[in-house]
Amino acid sequence: MIVLIQRKIIYRPLREKVVLDPEAVTSGVLGEVRVPTDDGLTLHGWHATSRCSIAEGDASWRPLVIFFPGNSGHRGCRVRDFELFTQVGADLLLVDYRGYAENAGNPSEPSLAADARAVWRYAVDGLGVPPERIVLFGGSLGGGVATRLAHEICRDGPAPAGLILRATFTSMADAGKALYPWLPVRSLLVERFPSIERIPHVTCPLLVMHGTRDRVVPFEQGRRLFETASPRSACGVDKRFVELPESGHNDIIHTGWDTMRSEFSRFLSGLSNGKRVSETMVETAR
Repeated sequence: MIVLIQRKIIYRPLREKVVLDPEAVTSGVLGEVRVPTDDGLTLHGWHATSRCSIAEGDASWRPLVIFFPGNSGHRGCRVRDFELFTQVGADLLLVDYRGYAENAGNPSEPSLAADARAVWRYAVDGLGVPPERIVLFGGSLGGGVATRLAHEICRDGPAPAGLILRATFTSMADAGKALYPWLPVRSLLVERFPSIERIPHVTCPLLVMHGTRDRVVPFEQGRRLFETASPRSACGVDKRFVELPESGHNDIIHTGWDTMRSEFSRFLSGLSNGKRVSETMVETAR
């Protein structure tokens, strides 16, 4: 019973059919996707192809960002995020977790991890995007999902192009303790999402962003998660932390828009430049 109560508090999906509006994302072409899971479910999502080019980077190199969202709503609530990434020249793939939107099933930490792996396989095998072109992006709860997936992929290889975390926690236990300081959260919590234990093993380039006015996931947690990560990626890219001084938690897409747009462009352009440097080194070695 306690597990069911916890999951009801943590996961707050909108369970409804999401109608695609192809004109909703003006800087990209929006289409529907269906992703099969290992346990027989079909997850619904959207794939947006950008009409723009990477600023100050290699226009022929177009990254795919896989977006793992927070605990509430569904993909129809994230149109602004589709617009944000496609404006800076990235394609975006967002597949709702099980139990969200039209998807059958019930969300849990293990099932979200399985869904994330299914989406990764779909991106690589279904869309034909190589891992070195895929950037993982997690917001709030999705940061725990993205960090776990990045850890697993970096361990098993080949690593993704990068990891972006926005307004996410060190662990679900820390986040729960901050929200409910009078409860014995650490001893009772089943859903753990221990990102603080996984982030040191993430070897791809890392960008972390957090609003200083966040009252849901305290700013200090985002900072501590960042500080626990390796100083630079395996390919020599320094990690980067960005403060969003006007942003809380739920308003971050609006109050942090300009800064996020600039920082995403900078990060993705750097990945593009790094790819060209890597290719030059390989060619020289030959």
